[in-house]
Amino acid sequence: MLPGKDRAARRVLLVCMAAGATTLLDQAVLNIAVPGMRESLGAGTADVQWIVAGYSLAFGLALIPGGSLGDLHGRKRFFLVGVAVFLLAGVTAATGGGPGTLIAARLVQGVAAGLVNSQVIGTLQDVFQGQDRGRALGCYAVTAGVASALGPPLGGALVAALGPTTGWRYCLLLSTPCALVTLALAARWLPPPRRTARDSRLDVLGLTLICAGTLALMVPFIRTPDSAGPALGWAALVATLTAGFTAHQRLRIRGGRRPLLHPALTSSRPYVLGTAVAMAQFGASLSSYLVLTVFLQDGLGLSALVTAAVALPSAIAMGVSSGLAWRVVRRIGPRTVSVGLALGVFATLAGAVLALRAPVTALPVAFAVTQALSGVAGGLTVSPNQAQVLQHAPPEAAGVGGGLLQMAQRIAAAVCLSAVSAVYLHIAPTSPRTAYALASCVCAGLLAVALTLSLQRHPGTRPTGTAPRLAEPVPAVGPDPEATCRER
Repeated sequence: MLPGKDRAARRVLLVCMAAGATTLLDQAVLNIAVPGMRESLGAGTADVQWIVAGYSLAFGLALIPGGSLGDLHGRKRFFLVGVAVFLLAGVTAATGGGPGTLIAARLVQGVAAGLVNSQVIGTLQDVFQGQDRGRALGCYAVTAGVASALGPPLGGALVAALGPTTGWRYCLLLSTPCALVTLALAARWLPPPRRTARDSRLDVLGLTLICAGTLALMVPFIRTPDSAGPALGWAALVATLTAGFTAHQRLRIRGGRRPLLHPALTSSRPYVLGTAVAMAQFGASLSSYLVLTVFLQDGLGLSALVTAAVALPSAIAMGVSSGLAWRVVRRIGPRTVSVGLALGVFATLAGAVLALRAPVTALPVAFAVTQALSGVAGGLTVSPNQAQVLQHAPPEAAGVGGGLLQMAQRIAAAVCLSAVSAVYLHIAPTSPRTAYALASCVCAGLLAVALTLSLQRHPGTRPTGTAPRLAEPVPAVGPDPEATCRER
């Protein structure tokens, strides 16, 4: 990067990091407030599922359209609109008087967050090149991961200080000052809008098909178990829409038109497998946080402050391990992701065993230890995996490539949050400890799937110092983002 661009690039990176922290903190901070919110609003199980999983669903649905719009028409205006709508919807959710208002506001807020984050990934890919791009993406991933981990402790402190009936509203307002700062910095520091895609025509039919297919896939999972109804009908609809989308994309390629999903994305084994790894890891992580906070408060009767203290070691451990992950990468390469996932499986299963066997009085301390291990696992997994995946997104599809990755994560989050919480809520009235153990085993199973896919992505290890063949697009994980943040 040219020296004259260093200051402007640092400012762009700061704006993108602020946006990631704002939107992901908002998701994570709500989990610990669910018991108080449910009691205050009289929300039922289905309402809670829509409030928690609906945000991720809307987030995911907005990412691909948002990435395409940014590629075609420039990213800054969509970034600013997204942050402004996110801010207004957050205030509406915090001041809502019933579950319906909160659900609607969270859906709108999710759409806005998706629009913002699709511009973030595209902007980083536009502004940074080569090693600088890997470093910038690393800084962004670390910031987003730490913000997610800090959500439960911050939410617990607010609920403990203000009470459960009021504290959940301030949890929803916690992202407001962050959004205001992000909006002001973005208006001043983001580069002017410019198109990165050559074809200015938006694939409206492709967008419609992929959004409809995603919605059809999600709806059965965010309904209560007794209303799941015709699962085969939903499956048939998803299959039909998927087939239609695939045929439509092939026709556009044959006609020389730009497809919604760039062929370089769907044909890249590292991109596809890395995205699947991110899906399973992200869904398991959010679900385990949610179930833990509900179990500690509703199942064991602990205060929100104690719950926050249990979750705090995870945030600290993730922040430290994220900064050190790239040193591990330099030693063992892409296997770092697999090591992190294996540690995550161990920590989650250990939590399940403790829930069944440990005395109630010892559970908070024991869970704090397992949460610290989970935080280390997340730090070793999230940022290196994201850098590997996005290395394979071409410049003309940078926004769509990043949007597809995050959309896949949000789809997984919506499915897992609903399914895992349903497992817990179904058993919790009779045996909360058994319910938590079973839900944790489901999360451990998801991490095990991610581990299997990660090992398939890198079946062999190249000796240190051996240069890759130029014909092979090797998924570079990038240098140390911690060092980059210091250098910039």
